Amino acid sequence: MQRESEGTVVPQTLVRAGGTNAVKNNAAGGKGPCGDRAGEAGKREGMSGKSGTNDPGGLVPREKVRQLQRQLWAAAKRAPGRRFHALYDHIWRSDVLQEAWRRVRSNRGAAGVDGQSIRDVEQYGVERFLEELGSCLRAGEYRAQVVRRRYIPKADGKQRPLGIPTVRDRVVQMAAKLVLEAVFEADFLPCSYGFRPKRSTTMALETLRKLGAKGGHHVLDADIRDYFGSIDHEKLLKLVARRVSDRRMLKLLRQWLEAGVMDEGTVHRTVAGTPQGGVISPLLSNIYLHVLDTLWTRHSAPLGTLVRYCDDFVVMCHTKKGCEQAEERIRVILKRLGLELHPDKTRRVELYDGKEGFDFLGCHLHKRMSGKLWEQKGKRLYFLHRWPSQRAMSRIRQRVREVTPRSRCHVDLRTIIADLNPVLRGWSAYFRTGNAARQFLRLDSFVAHRLKALRCKGRGRNLAAGVSAGWTREYFENLGLYRLRGSICYPGRPFWTENA
Repeated sequence: MQRESEGTVVPQTLVRAGGTNAVKNNAAGGKGPCGDRAGEAGKREGMSGKSGTNDPGGLVPREKVRQLQRQLWAAAKRAPGRRFHALYDHIWRSDVLQEAWRRVRSNRGAAGVDGQSIRDVEQYGVERFLEELGSCLRAGEYRAQVVRRRYIPKADGKQRPLGIPTVRDRVVQMAAKLVLEAVFEADFLPCSYGFRPKRSTTMALETLRKLGAKGGHHVLDADIRDYFGSIDHEKLLKLVARRVSDRRMLKLLRQWLEAGVMDEGTVHRTVAGTPQGGVISPLLSNIYLHVLDTLWTRHSAPLGTLVRYCDDFVVMCHTKKGCEQAEERIRVILKRLGLELHPDKTRRVELYDGKEGFDFLGCHLHKRMSGKLWEQKGKRLYFLHRWPSQRAMSRIRQRVREVTPRSRCHVDLRTIIADLNPVLRGWSAYFRTGNAARQFLRLDSFVAHRLKALRCKGRGRNLAAGVSAGWTREYFENLGLYRLRGSICYPGRPFWTENA
């Protein structure tokens, strides 16, 4: 069964020719079962391949890894009950390790407890580093190191603990993720959007927008209490073992779960949870909450639609009673997993006629009446709109303040604008798919005000009367400042015009 996120899947016919499997009868640019483009012919690999070297040549490493993922995904999709027994051997393949290093390097990140950074590895020699790591994995001598604990501030004033594995561990975790993800992606359901290939926050928000327009008037806005710190290791490994029988792979996962954390020089052993910040943690969290997705889809789907992004999820219902029953069902399912809803952050929201709204994935969702339909047809129809939440607006304003402090009043304005543009461009790219025009105008004005204040501070007593009046938004935009207003780009047409 094809997932919506995969686009058009063109069947691939594998024909034996000269010891290779060539992709034939495939349209140009067609996608394979994992959403990747069909590449050139290459040798068979993995469990279905012939014996011999574990890293055959042919395609570039990235394409070889995609080919492996397609094969694993197809095998898992064909046999939902199959348990894979030879996955560990794929981890130490040179092409898998090279792709894992490429992704770890692109994510950057700080050094772990050993003090080795990305730059240190590059100075040491990437090929030498990966070759030694592959030999260590092949010989079964790899051991996970403790995770360095760091804290970042949360919006409510509390501290969020992050776990920073060593670069060496991050590469191995990424290699394991590349292999395991293809297997479990065959099982994951469409209601899950977080940290999955070809899925995004925009897709989750668009699903809610369409449901809200078709009668979704009640929402269960749920929050799991200390999710990443409450995952039961034994239950998680049993869920992984439903698909993986490779003892070496299961032992590797257990090493990461029980590695412990170093906090201010003291090592603490972990008996539950996965460290936020670990490369493998998002996949493991999706595997754990896949139980919620499955049980809800099988037994509770008539009550409402579940939309989950990692541990953050909502249930949109048509009736108030259905929303109350949904909360009861969710609590029962989470109790089986050893989890519970946060009593202060979980609430039921009534969207009808724009009475209330809720925050989800950085956006505030609220129903607004369509003025156009009221003027043209006299109909009072409410549609679910979204725009940056108050917390998101506060964060971006704080980020602008950090880039434009008073101490930079004598810095060239074009330099400051060059520092601001990536921040503004990235923020607008996330929120421009909603109804954020008013918030974009406010932020444009705020940025122009900050730049004008810097300019006035730099001139000091030499500022002539009336000169600052010309320092408007258009003035700074002519100097290259990124403009948010006018950048709104809706991801799709309204549902009532799709068949027009």
